[in-house]
Amino acid sequence: MRIGVLGTGLVGATLATKLVSLGHEVRMGSRDAANEKAAAWAAEAGERASTGTFRDAAEFGELVVNATGGSVSLQAVEAAGDDALRGKVLVDVSNPLDFSGGFPPTLSIVNDDSVGEQLQRRFPDARVVKTLNTVNTGVMVDPASIPGEHHVFVCGNDDGAKAQVTELLGSFGWPGERVLDIGDIGGARAAEMYVVLWLRLMGWAGHPRVSIQVVKADA
Repeated sequence: MRIGVLGTGLVGATLATKLVSLGHEVRMGSRDAANEKAAAWAAEAGERASTGTFRDAAEFGELVVNATGGSVSLQAVEAAGDDALRGKVLVDVSNPLDFSGGFPPTLSIVNDDSVGEQLQRRFPDARVVKTLNTVNTGVMVDPASIPGEHHVFVCGNDDGAKAQVTELLGSFGWPGERVLDIGDIGGARAAEMYVVLWLRLMGWAGHPRVSIQVVKADA
């Protein structure tokens, strides 16, 4: 599959590298087609890796991943353009973290909205799926780095898109039964607000390899 990854930071590079390793063709997008971090990633990732602008990456991808910072995601994806995203699955892994007041950060979008919802409203013809934002970058692509069973979430308005993303997560090592569908894109609010708790749990653990297991009692 051809996949566009928007964002050149640690999350974008980790996901893009994993996708290349799984045999996908990946184009990493940034504001500047000559972005040095993107160029360095492509040189290391090999022949299935390429770079370009946000628009280049979105046009290239059959599926597009938003791995930009949540506080700037809307502007970054707008740079990709409506036509480049029409009909495509847009996987949003971002969190709207605001570090302006130091650590731990607050959320710049919270309570009655989320990045996932903003993206779906702005790009109604895209099929936005929120996922992976509740775990550390390394755990996203290697869930076995945390022992035992733990869960990740998907939400979105399109069941077919969620099924496609669940299959992709399976290739990362997330069995289908550990991918919990929490409903429509409004679930992104809960997933993004959970990150505030996750940051505290990371402090408790002393490292970022922290996830949660959801346990359900019999009805």
